[in-house]
Amino acid sequence: MIQQTREKFIQLFGKEPLIVVSPGRINLIGEHTDYNDGFVLPAAIDKKIVYAVALNGTRQCNVHAVFTHETVSFSLDNVVPTPGWINYLMGVVYQLQQGNYPVEGFDCVIAGDIPVGAGMSSSAAVEGGLVAALDEIFQYGMSRMDMALLGQRAEHSFPGVKCGIMDQFANLHGKKDQVVRLDCRSLEYEYFPFDFPEYRIVLCNSMVHHSLASSEYNVRRQQCEEGVATIQAQHPEVKSLRDATMPMLEAVKVQLPAKVYDRCKYVIEEIQRVQDATTLLKKGDLQAFGQLMYATHEGLSALYEVSCPELDFLVSLAKERPEVAGARVMGGGFGGCTINLVKQDKVDAFRDFVTTRYQQQFGKVPEIYVTTIENGTTVQKVAAAAPDARV
Repeated sequence: MIQQTREKFIQLFGKEPLIVVSPGRINLIGEHTDYNDGFVLPAAIDKKIVYAVALNGTRQCNVHAVFTHETVSFSLDNVVPTPGWINYLMGVVYQLQQGNYPVEGFDCVIAGDIPVGAGMSSSAAVEGGLVAALDEIFQYGMSRMDMALLGQRAEHSFPGVKCGIMDQFANLHGKKDQVVRLDCRSLEYEYFPFDFPEYRIVLCNSMVHHSLASSEYNVRRQQCEEGVATIQAQHPEVKSLRDATMPMLEAVKVQLPAKVYDRCKYVIEEIQRVQDATTLLKKGDLQAFGQLMYATHEGLSALYEVSCPELDFLVSLAKERPEVAGARVMGGGFGGCTINLVKQDKVDAFRDFVTTRYQQQFGKVPEIYVTTIENGTTVQKVAAAAPDARV
């Protein structure tokens, strides 16, 4: 894909580009905890977005998307929210301008194999890849955390998804064969080897397309904030659900709408599950880790209500299989993938079983991806920038 993207760029624009590879991500445990100042446990994976980028000496940005076979152009003097995939790139450019980072016109080809709407955060890969490319070209000197925070702001301001920091962080900080526990309040993080050679991470795509910007994601965030505000009346020190305990929540249960209570209960329990999960990784206890994944799914389905019948069915299929250590819905929910820890020598049998049963139940074939944990966003090839464009 990297070579094809480069060749397409040269064909369209007639010059040598900078190449940047920007991965999707998985999250082993810790879902919907990031915007509640909790912990997450993500990793970058082998599904990726590839950028080919070079300056063009104008105030115009020309972007060709291989996956839609279309070229979209926009002026740096009029960067405003625009429907479609280009919105994510424009959000990055807008935030760079807001931060007084110089941006000049560029040509770009973007390709990728991250399934959109599958919960692998293709949007963060688009954002992280572009900010890393422009940082390299213009020599901004941004840290990886600076880039992640800028990508988060881009998603807040243009697509309008009030996401936490996890997706952008994982995209830019991933390390091969390691997961990373991020404290979403302090932004401190620690790597943990995911050293289970007998197991593979298998994603089962329900083929139910989700759109986090469709409002439900933001509704969940508002419900969590409502719970915090009620707890604060008795405990002013509670700034987010990260600070809350189950006894605190139980004490205000009668004051909360039932759904708000359920949302908060899930998040408080999930923040603790992430801490427990890293302890189990250190011990090498993947079976107990997998049981926490099942508990997370139950919470996401019954309490947080971000699952759907297709995802619940996929997890129920995983529970039938002794080769599966754990499974749950992954990502924002409302569709997308389940993540499964499957014994390597049984991956094909698991794939066949899930595909057959799912097709019988829902009349559609799930896509199955066997993933590996890889490095975060990387610059593959450095092209010469225009001398007057560097800062």
